[in-house]
Amino acid sequence: MFHEADRVLVGVMNNPRDFRLARDAGWYRIPVRHAPPSTTDAAVLAFYFTARFRADRWTIPWYAEVRGHELVRRVDLFPEEPQHPRAEQRYYKLQLGPLIRREPPLPSLRWRRITFIETTWDRFTAAEEINDLYASGVDGLYVTLKESGFFPERDYLLHDAEGHAYTVDLAIPCRDGVVAVALGEQAPPNALREPDPDRVYEAIRRLGGVLPPR
Repeated sequence: MFHEADRVLVGVMNNPRDFRLARDAGWYRIPVRHAPPSTTDAAVLAFYFTARFRADRWTIPWYAEVRGHELVRRVDLFPEEPQHPRAEQRYYKLQLGPLIRREPPLPSLRWRRITFIETTWDRFTAAEEINDLYASGVDGLYVTLKESGFFPERDYLLHDAEGHAYTVDLAIPCRDGVVAVALGEQAPPNALREPDPDRVYEAIRRLGGVLPPR
């Protein structure tokens, strides 16, 4: 049905009404101002379920073929809510085929905040957990750490002591802190700036060893 290189976009499903709209009405909305680059060329849309969905929380249990998109206002989607604060905000309305159950659902090993994940069909079908979906300059280090049982996290949000937020390429939660690898210009203090396994191992040791997922 899909080709290996087809784009897959993972969006957040955080309330039952939006799930019913995707399942029964066949559409999902994404605010234009927050839309990732692959919004208009994704072949597949998958859903990351939040804690509101108890049985499937923190997993990707459903996906659907994207059959088209259009640019609309929120009030066009919900005409019964003309006074909503975002009534005039623009959204991409993605038209979907029937929802397909992913078996098994793709889990997040740790609770974490996810906005959108852009990946490919081959990664989506081969993934064992959500971190397997990402692709970046730390791919080799990620595989090495995962095979060594260190449970690394990809594209991970961290805050420094002053409250500044950073999204790092790779993070390994440890008993006494977090080892972060950040290849971009913005990085938290003490982040490692290159994917060197020996330096990562030493940093994990200094922070008391890896903290396994619960």
